[in-house]
Amino acid sequence: MSNTLVIVESPAKARTIEKYLGKGYTVESSIGHIRDLPKSAADIPEKYKGQAWARLGLDIENDFQPLYVVSPEKRQHVAKLKKMAQSADEIILATDDDREGESIAWHLYQELKPKVPVRRMVFHEITKEAIQAAIAAPRQIDTNLVEAQEARRALDRLYGYEVSPVLWKKVAPKLSAGRVQSVATRMLVERERERMRFVSAEWWDLLVTGRTAGGVTFPARMTDVSGPDGKLHKLAAGRDFDPLTGRLKEGVDVRLLTEAEARALATGLTGQPLTVTSAEEKPFTQRPYPPFITSTLQQEGSRKLGFAATRTMRAAQRLYEGGYITYMRTDSTNLSSEAVGAARTQVAQMYGQDYLSPQPRVYAKKAKNAQEAHEAIRPAGSSFRTPDSLRGELSGDEWRLYDLIWKRTVACQMADARGRSLRVRLSGKASTGEAVALSASGRTIDFPGFLRAYVEGSDDPAAALEDRETPLPPLKEGERVQAEAVKPEGHETQPPARYTEASLVQSLEGAGIGRPSTYASILGTIQDRGYATKKGQALVPSWTAFATSALLEHHFGRLVDYDFTAKMEEDLDEIAGGREHRVPYLRRFYLGESAQGGAVEGMALKPTIERQMGEIDARGIATIRVPRLDGSGIEVRVGRYGPYMERGEVKANLPDDLAPDDLTLEKAEDLLARPSGDRVLGTDEATGQPVVARAGRYGPYVTLGAENPPIRTASLFPGDDLNTLSLERALRLLSLPRMVGVSEGEEIWAFNGKYGPYLKRG
Repeated sequence: MSNTLVIVESPAKARTIEKYLGKGYTVESSIGHIRDLPKSAADIPEKYKGQAWARLGLDIENDFQPLYVVSPEKRQHVAKLKKMAQSADEIILATDDDREGESIAWHLYQELKPKVPVRRMVFHEITKEAIQAAIAAPRQIDTNLVEAQEARRALDRLYGYEVSPVLWKKVAPKLSAGRVQSVATRMLVERERERMRFVSAEWWDLLVTGRTAGGVTFPARMTDVSGPDGKLHKLAAGRDFDPLTGRLKEGVDVRLLTEAEARALATGLTGQPLTVTSAEEKPFTQRPYPPFITSTLQQEGSRKLGFAATRTMRAAQRLYEGGYITYMRTDSTNLSSEAVGAARTQVAQMYGQDYLSPQPRVYAKKAKNAQEAHEAIRPAGSSFRTPDSLRGELSGDEWRLYDLIWKRTVACQMADARGRSLRVRLSGKASTGEAVALSASGRTIDFPGFLRAYVEGSDDPAAALEDRETPLPPLKEGERVQAEAVKPEGHETQPPARYTEASLVQSLEGAGIGRPSTYASILGTIQDRGYATKKGQALVPSWTAFATSALLEHHFGRLVDYDFTAKMEEDLDEIAGGREHRVPYLRRFYLGESAQGGAVEGMALKPTIERQMGEIDARGIATIRVPRLDGSGIEVRVGRYGPYMERGEVKANLPDDLAPDDLTLEKAEDLLARPSGDRVLGTDEATGQPVVARAGRYGPYVTLGAENPPIRTASLFPGDDLNTLSLERALRLLSLPRMVGVSEGEEIWAFNGKYGPYLKRG
């Protein structure tokens, strides 16, 4: 019997596939990539250590020839794969059907150097039918896809290895730059800058509860009120204010009510009659949403499940490898006829024929630069397993994500939701003499259609209401109603919302920047590198992100230009299609040697860095303008040890949890007024060492011992005051952690943690 070795990326995938292949097949995992460009000097083979280009891992003068090395942790496993390859009669490379998967297959072929026939097997779901069909129709390695992936890897290495050292020298050590990462960081910073420049404004209107003659109540909002000239004027609303001044925009003809005017008007309108001046009812239909692609899955995973993008992709990876869903890295909304049939069958069975779309729905891809011909993300197989049927097999994140994918897929073949929208205008007069106009709108769903299965989430709470019913009574023109209750409401204009992971992915995808497989890692990197932190669901850029973005924008503008970065993705697509080639493209990008075409013409990364390095004013880049501090003499800077403020000789560290938009003049004055020097509280009798109170970057603390590092440190509790802290109190803080007793045979210890003091047993 012949022995066929099948190599996939992961052990879980290998276990699932092995069940479907039977005798004569051995399925083994490569455990991801087996080799890559050197990560450090230690990885560079001895014979290349003297070469100037070895640091990059790319021989610039020899057509950017990459230096690939087997990862130290993979050497033993690669030796095992080589041994298995020597005893096989045939090798099938069954890595994922995308650029990265193609690259892994090529690396395996290059490293294993097999003497037996090698075939490439691709599939988009791990089911028995799909695996058997794929193994019966193998192909060769697609060298164009490999070249596109190699170009991407080279671009990322050149970008990161050339630009990151600039950040180390001019901003702070251990920072990193990345082709998509730096653009995503710029988006966060630009949004925060908008928030910092924003000036809030206050406006008032009236919320009126109307009552019909039949006793039915409904809400309406005042939109117009008469002015001193007796004419109706629109009430000022948020859109009428300039976000940079907080004042009404020039040329806007509106009336801005004060709180006193609104309250007086509310009193005068209460109990007064209102007349319906118009009532317009329109039918509406709403189509279901397309099935998931990678970016929309990450967005809905965030909105509906509260998952970070990396968490969504981990769960999706496990579902795919277990044979529950199709391949989860895709930007295609296409569904196979088999999948459409499975979804339509379930709709008919579970919801009835009335809920089935009259014709199968086809979804064309709308996003820029759709790549390989994958399907959308859907339940695997020719008949979908319902979430309830999998409760015994799946749990936690996997079950919740499968439930989401199943609902979205089934809903996409359901009938449109149908209903009626009603918009009503009313008029009246307050007892104080002002004429008013009001508006009310309602939405009635007559047939829910796909909404029975799935309602899309939203980052905007107001937008999330659009699929809900908000019925109005059947009001008619000329009908009289009464203003039963009138409530004056004050509003403040709001700054633009910070990005969430979901909305940042949506913006990157909309701009054609990055690829489905990269978004989760990009979001992880910008947080791991300290460029952003999460505040609830919002991504808050750090002061370091401000300095980094300023440097790149001022000195390497094209590297963080949105259109330029999107064009790079298009160029990689050209390479994948065989219409462009890796080497000339890299020459244009890195050396600027070609005068012909290409998105990178005139960029010349290396000469630009060499030219700009001496022009970068590190102090200027590290100084960040905060509009609210203008005129105060306070400057915000990013130093090698973190962000700080200074005014004259007085300095103060900025707390890590203080968002740039939250730094007001009042907060800055408070931080600068805090003691910055060390205060010796006394001596610890047990050790003879001094006890010192200090104000640190992460908050106030005490130390035992004056040397660096001290013998012991302890943070203050929330109720402690650094200015009045006693020696006795400091020694009690320094005693933590300490054992306080034993319970049920286990020690109980007292600790002071990030969120305050706590006890721990076991």
